[in-house]
Amino acid sequence: MIVRVFLLLLLTPFLVPTVSSAPRLLFSDEFNEDSLDLNSWSYDLGDGCPNLCGWGNNEWQSYTKKNVTTVNNHLVISATKQGDAYYSGRITSKDKFEFTYGTIEVKAQLPIGKGLWPAIWMLGHDIDTNTWPACGEIDIMEYVGKSPGQIHTTLHTPESYGQSFNTKITNIDSIEEGFHVYKTKWDANQIQFYIDDLLVYTFSPEIKNDKTWPFNKPFYIILNLAIGGHFGGSYVDDSIFPEDFVIDYVKVYQ
Repeated sequence: MIVRVFLLLLLTPFLVPTVSSAPRLLFSDEFNEDSLDLNSWSYDLGDGCPNLCGWGNNEWQSYTKKNVTTVNNHLVISATKQGDAYYSGRITSKDKFEFTYGTIEVKAQLPIGKGLWPAIWMLGHDIDTNTWPACGEIDIMEYVGKSPGQIHTTLHTPESYGQSFNTKITNIDSIEEGFHVYKTKWDANQIQFYIDDLLVYTFSPEIKNDKTWPFNKPFYIILNLAIGGHFGGSYVDDSIFPEDFVIDYVKVYQ
C-alpha cells in the first residue's frame, strides 16, 4: 500500500490536465422544423418605405413571409414576380441573437440570374441610435447575378462606406454549383473571410477607432435575396423567376 501511494505521488507532477481548445457552439439553426424559428429570427417585410424606400439601395422587391420557407431541412428564400411586381424574403436575428466576436459559418447555394443579389451579412445592434454606417456592417457574402463567379466580402465603416474600399472580390469558377460554406472569423484585432475554408480576405486596420473599427460590440445576422438596385443592377432577367437562395445551416462559435 505504501509503495502504491509513493508511486502515485511520484507520477502526479507529470499528469497534466487536458484542456479542450475546440470552440463553443453559441448558435445553430439547421432549419429542420416545418417553419422559421421565430425565437431566433424575425421577418423584414415590405419595400422599406417610408423610412428606407428600396431598402436604401433602390431595390425592386417587396419582402413577404410567404417567400421564406423551410423545405427538406433547408431555408429557402424565393425571388418571384407577379405581374409587374417583384417579391422576395429577408430575415434577421436582431434583438433575438446577437454576438460580439466569434466565427460564423453559413452553408448556402446561390440563386442564378441577372438582377439577383443574395447576401449573408451583419449589422451593429445599435443601428437604431447609431445610424449606418456608424453602426458598422460586415458583408460575409454578396453575389450579383450579372457577374457570375464572383463573391464579394466587404466592411462598411464611417471611414469606408457606400462603395467601400475595405472589400475583396474573389473569383471562383462554378461557385453557383452546389453548396458552399461562407465563414467569417471575427475578434478584437481582425476580421477574416473564408470560402470553403480558403482565406480570401483579412481586415485589420492599424488604427482602430470609431471611424475605422465599429466592430467591438454585438452584431446581428441578416439573410436576404434582393432584386435589382444599385448593386444588383438596373437590368433584371424576368425569365429566371422563380429562383431560390437556399441555406443549409447557420452556425456561430466562440
